[in-house]
Amino acid sequence: MFSILIFCVTITVAVLGVWIWITRSRDRIPRGPRAWPLLGSTIELTANFHRLYDWLTDYAMEIPTFEANYMRFRVLFTVDPANIEYMLKTNFDNYVKGPAAHEVQYDLLGDGIFNSDGEMWRLQRKSASLEFSSKMLRLYSVDAFRKYAVKLAPILEGQSNNNTVVNMQNMFMRMSFDSICELSFGVEIGTLASSLPDVPFASAFDRCNAVCASRYFDPFWKLKKRFNIGSEGKLKQDIRLLDNFTYDLIQKRKKIIQDEEVKSKSDLMSRFLLMAKENSEFYDDRKLRDAVLNFVIAGRDSTAVTLSWLLWLLSKNPRAEEIIVQELRNIQRFTNSSIDEDDDCRFQKYSELLTYDVLTNGMHYLHAAITETLRLYPAVPLDGKTAVRDDVLPDGTRIGKGNVINYVPYAMGRMHRVWGHDALEFKPERWLNEDGIFQPQSPFKFTAFQAGPRICMGKDSAYLQMKMAAALLLRFFRFELLEGYRVKYTVALTLLLPCLPVLIHRRDR
Repeated sequence: MFSILIFCVTITVAVLGVWIWITRSRDRIPRGPRAWPLLGSTIELTANFHRLYDWLTDYAMEIPTFEANYMRFRVLFTVDPANIEYMLKTNFDNYVKGPAAHEVQYDLLGDGIFNSDGEMWRLQRKSASLEFSSKMLRLYSVDAFRKYAVKLAPILEGQSNNNTVVNMQNMFMRMSFDSICELSFGVEIGTLASSLPDVPFASAFDRCNAVCASRYFDPFWKLKKRFNIGSEGKLKQDIRLLDNFTYDLIQKRKKIIQDEEVKSKSDLMSRFLLMAKENSEFYDDRKLRDAVLNFVIAGRDSTAVTLSWLLWLLSKNPRAEEIIVQELRNIQRFTNSSIDEDDDCRFQKYSELLTYDVLTNGMHYLHAAITETLRLYPAVPLDGKTAVRDDVLPDGTRIGKGNVINYVPYAMGRMHRVWGHDALEFKPERWLNEDGIFQPQSPFKFTAFQAGPRICMGKDSAYLQMKMAAALLLRFFRFELLEGYRVKYTVALTLLLPCLPVLIHRRDR
């Protein structure tokens, strides 16, 4: 009898406790997904994982900073510009990538600039900044971006003549990969050859990127790595292929480094080797491998993804596309250049009008359209930091040592409180003043390139490549999205589309 009484009391207390917990959860100000005992917010996250960034946006619409609990871990999300400025600038040293993120990406990125903190990051940032600010690299970049945009144009023309459906994201990936590899390694990888071949280095790079990204959501990846099975077993083979390719190039460059002629080379690997020759603290072989592969991964997906979203947005906004095309035609008029629409060299001739000065100081509407694309569809939709010490954000949110706090560029671009009532509209005009000149916004409001000390060094280079490619292709082609295809994103480190199927048409004169 006594045992039955104890059982009934225990059940009653448990039910009462759950009822109180649910009641209080309903009554309190919403702070994010409901956390169930033991499981935390895992159930809701799993159910919404396919629309992760929109799920986060839904909560951010209610409250700018909220939390989610995964098992026993507290993770915070914010879209508050004041919080973001505090994390990325004001109290920069307290918010780092952290050991967990470093471990997830280490096999591919090692201790490169995008996967390191502290003195290791500062040293690389200092040396890389010197190179990115050099006139030689800027001009070399423009030449590389022109070269591969011109390579892509006739391939697309051939597809238009055959009335073939083309996956433009794949084409942009090939173009940006070849460009960034020439810029980084000083060699032509060849993914944009007319036959569109499968290049082992490029394929291995893609697989490594995908596996490392999946580790964030795979609780068993360490176990698979330990036993060298599944995706982790394949990753090991692909990393070996990347390393063999990269170290072979390093050794070849070292043999050339004694020649004075190498000083005229502008690819990043050669420049870093010259710095190492002058100061050995900069780059040994492993550091050089990490440095170069970091810039490849940063410069490849981001531009290709953004160009893909731009084409999709322009297909839905023909007025904006027509303004861009008129702007591109004006470049010919201003330079008194006549280009025959049937001239086999017309792509090259037009690309030569796209000089560094034109790309940086002209085409304000195209620049605004690309920036508006990044506002709504940022290449990196979610970025996280780990707190080194306990802290309090400007909005009063308490951060514990070791807590992960993410800022969400995808959600930021959709906040009415940040961008106004038309936040969900594609509106390049929001970036232009009364004279039609591009006007930048606060990087803590427009976070597509990070902000503060870690703001993307390749930002200007990315705009150069995107404007070069977009200008050349939109000047000569129209892109028609395959009827009935529903565009959506894939949840990964970058905001990839599964595919961007289009029909390509030659643009009328």
